[in-house]
Amino acid sequence: MKCPYCDTVGGLTETHRHMLDAHSEMVTTERDEETNRMEFTVACPFCEDKYQRQVKPRGRNTRFLDEFKAEIAMVAFDQMLYHILENHPAEVGIDPAELGIEP
Repeated sequence: MKCPYCDTVGGLTETHRHMLDAHSEMVTTERDEETNRMEFTVACPFCEDKYQRQVKPRGRNTRFLDEFKAEIAMVAFDQMLYHILENHPAEVGIDPAELGIEP
């Protein structure tokens, strides 16, 4: 499979790891100062969909987003890869039939 952000090719696990190592800036995080709500967002590179979820740390550690950036990116990219494989398999060099997806 081809990385959705560049031309690097590898298996699913290798692509996921590559995304973490090379494209973690694609995952944005923010914290609302008033509510202390924390969330992350990753946008699909092929359509206008975004995967956005609240981060629920234990306690209210204001450094949580920085301290756990890699883990947050891992979850975000995992969800984005599910979206890409379901909705854009051809764009990453996957035959939809191999995934059991009907055209």
